[in-house]
Amino acid sequence: MVRSGPPGTRLEPRTGRGPFNFQNGALAAAILALTLSLAAPALAAERSAEDRQALADLAYVLGQSHALRQACEGQADQFWRTRMYRLLQAEQPDPVLEHRLKDSFNTGYAAAQSAYPACSPQSRRAEARAAERGRALVAGLAGE
Repeated sequence: MVRSGPPGTRLEPRTGRGPFNFQNGALAAAILALTLSLAAPALAAERSAEDRQALADLAYVLGQSHALRQACEGQADQFWRTRMYRLLQAEQPDPVLEHRLKDSFNTGYAAAQSAYPACSPQSRRAEARAAERGRALVAGLAGE
């Protein structure tokens, strides 16, 4: 079980518990569009190796974003965590990819939490950079 820190700060493989979060509305809309497009039969198991890597990269960005948003909005904020769960539900990844996505999320979360433990102008800039990266990944996954 992957767990450290206060309760609810890590996504644990296969348990459905842990964080996911983010602040940028445009990225939220892009992830929603991606999720809706994934509701079709294009499941993670049918994705190319490149797409599977992009999903892992997106999970990392969502983990970063969760930590950055919580630094400013508080531990109760679960906006991006919920989006990550929706992504996992839409993708229906095989157990190996599911574990990889959750690990990527946790790694991104830990990296951002360590680098930006409190809300600051620097953490807000890091959040904007993460949002831009997330938008680019979502566009690539959606075939744009």
